[in-house]
Amino acid sequence: MPFIDTLAMEHLPQETREMYARQQAHFGYLPNYATVFCYRPDVMASWAALLASIRRHVSPRRFELATLAAAQTLGNSYCALAHGRALASLVSPDVVLDIAEGREPSGLTDEERAILPFACQVARDATQITQDDIDRLRHAGLDDAAIFDIVAVTAARAFFTKVLDGLGVQADSAFADMDAGLRQALTVGRPIERPAEAHPPAWRVDME
Repeated sequence: MPFIDTLAMEHLPQETREMYARQQAHFGYLPNYATVFCYRPDVMASWAALLASIRRHVSPRRFELATLAAAQTLGNSYCALAHGRALASLVSPDVVLDIAEGREPSGLTDEERAILPFACQVARDATQITQDDIDRLRHAGLDDAAIFDIVAVTAARAFFTKVLDGLGVQADSAFADMDAGLRQALTVGRPIERPAEAHPPAWRVDME
């Protein structure tokens, strides 16, 4: 459970009920991160719009690589688990495990290999990025628009992870079904919520 109290279903404003319903329709359950936006569903909507505008310009593999690198560097288990799982479906679990455990991953392009340390550095301390870092990305094949996109992906993830960790949000218990080795490697911060702590069926939103 998060550190702040969240609104009971009977007290949810209509905008929050609709946001919950969209989340449930997508995941099949109400994810923990959604509940802390109960007071500010407009912020969730703005976040979703920002993320969609960024993703529109980035290939799925690049997006997931940069997002995973950022989430790991920022120490957020929730996003590392979610985007590690998404990346595994695009590359392979072994590649994700290599990234998570700090090994040089095989099966990536030169551009993708250059993105990983750059995204990590942006997430860790963007003030330390130099012209040399940008030039290395250019040498690997990224143009300046693509470099902007990687920075935007990483910076956006910093916002979301700080909201979740600042409020004590744990990754959904559904992540416990992941391969044990990959799950452990991607749990870089707060632990996964235990099933007994998960929201009961009463949290389901009836929109009728």
